[in-house]
Amino acid sequence: MAIGHSWTKRYWLALLLLGVAGLLMHISFWSTPAEALMGHDIYYIWLEGKRIIVGENPYARILAGDMRANDKYATYFPLAYLCSALVQKAGFPEFSDWLYLWRPVSFLCHLGIVALALKQFYSRGLWLLGFATAALLLLGRWSIYVTRVHHLEFAAIFFLLLSLLLLKKQPRVALLAFSLSLGIKQIAIFLLPIYLIYLWRNSARDRRIADVGIGFLIILSVPVLTSLPFLLWDAEGFFKSILFSATRLGSSHIEGAPSIDVTFSQQFDWLVGLRAKLLMLLLMGLVYLSCLMETVGLFVASAMVMMIFLYFNSVLFLQYFLWPLCLVVFALVEWAPPWVKQDPG
Repeated sequence: MAIGHSWTKRYWLALLLLGVAGLLMHISFWSTPAEALMGHDIYYIWLEGKRIIVGENPYARILAGDMRANDKYATYFPLAYLCSALVQKAGFPEFSDWLYLWRPVSFLCHLGIVALALKQFYSRGLWLLGFATAALLLLGRWSIYVTRVHHLEFAAIFFLLLSLLLLKKQPRVALLAFSLSLGIKQIAIFLLPIYLIYLWRNSARDRRIADVGIGFLIILSVPVLTSLPFLLWDAEGFFKSILFSATRLGSSHIEGAPSIDVTFSQQFDWLVGLRAKLLMLLLMGLVYLSCLMETVGLFVASAMVMMIFLYFNSVLFLQYFLWPLCLVVFALVEWAPPWVKQDPG
């Protein structure tokens, strides 16, 4: 009993210290004026909400484009845009109002990521390593970047990590959390096969098809339900907007570190769009096959898939680095054996 009580006190003390440090870091960016963030995604999320309120379809603008050059199209599922519209209809119409509400939510999600990481490491008795890892996720450069530009990453990653942690004991809740992560930002869509393979492998033989089908519907629930009005409104615009991330120009971001398809597209002009993703998808397919045929942990497989995305996707943004980083640290503790205190006698 004393050991468990000591564990709890140590965990909450560490989380309190990290929470204070994280809050100070976040607050240091909360004074950034709204005008300075108008070129970032968080502004365009607010703007799409404003367009919805006045009756404009945020996904229709892409129909005038060529599916290559970006004009700040609405490329996310509509959950964030609908939240923006709801906030504005609730009496907070200005972009600065949206920021005042979003900043503490983003901080709480960031602290949630830290709390989950700390708990996983502490459950293995890795006190010092756990604290160092939690501080890395809290105060590292990629977290600072996401905090500075107010991206959606912390919220999407928190629900993804929560989903993976709950999948074995509370699968339905875990699948709903994954669905919410995709609804916020769909980068983790590449992990969908890992979830379906897990459900297949861990279901009774006579229940496999039903369990996978139900699980698939739960995963799709948030993105599909929030997307239905826009699908009925303009299905072509919606699908083209969502697919734009796979076809857009790959050399327009962080040109000093091009992916292999961008490098070779200078010699082979046909190596663009979906064709340029074939190597990335092939490598991800090997990870999926490993999940099906080998004993691979959920976090290990997920970390590998997101690492492949980071290294081979044609377009690279700084916020992408945070996704595999969070999964890698959980993969490390996933392979660590449970800590058992040895009796000195």
